[in-house]
Amino acid sequence: MKDQWKMLFQIFWTFFKIGPVTFGGGYAMIPLIEKEVVENRKWLKMDDVTDIFALAQSVPGAIALNASIFIGHRIRGVKGSIAAMLGILLPTFIIVLSLGMLYMLIKDHPMVEAAFTSVRTTILALIVYAAIKIGKTAIFDKSTLCIVAVGVLILFLIHPIFVILIGVFMGVIIIWIKRKLGYFTILDRQHKEVDGGSKDHSLSAEQLEKGG
Repeated sequence: MKDQWKMLFQIFWTFFKIGPVTFGGGYAMIPLIEKEVVENRKWLKMDDVTDIFALAQSVPGAIALNASIFIGHRIRGVKGSIAAMLGILLPTFIIVLSLGMLYMLIKDHPMVEAAFTSVRTTILALIVYAAIKIGKTAIFDKSTLCIVAVGVLILFLIHPIFVILIGVFMGVIIIWIKRKLGYFTILDRQHKEVDGGSKDHSLSAEQLEKGG
């Protein structure tokens, strides 16, 4: 029981540290989550974080909050999700409440305007970095590259939720077509690594490359 509470506190404290410095929303969290959850704590792999952010974006609510709840649940179930949620919400609530009252007094000060200009630029850098990190795990062949390219283009035309749904159907159709043509996919390779061990890895990787 003591170890369980210790783990829950570690989850809470990890997200408590991430919350106050997450300027720019959920995607700005990715570098921080990667550092704390993947590299330092080794609770999850980067592939898991990528999948969680994709899921967090596809459901209603703030991406940062959704992602923290999903990550907490992946680590320690329902209690872990509650700990992560409280950790991400509490410092943000206190800071926003304090800044909201302070901002009304100093919003027109030139130094404040300069500071927000700098913060917006930093947010852009964080989001670009997050996109690059996700791209390394999400784009692994020609078909996924095409999905990304099409998705970026149609984002200018339709609502993001429809882009997500289109991506789901495109992924299912592409995997189905590749299997019908006899090509191995990334899913087949992962299954072989689990079922057959390393002896099947080289063969499936070659066929995966063939399937591009």
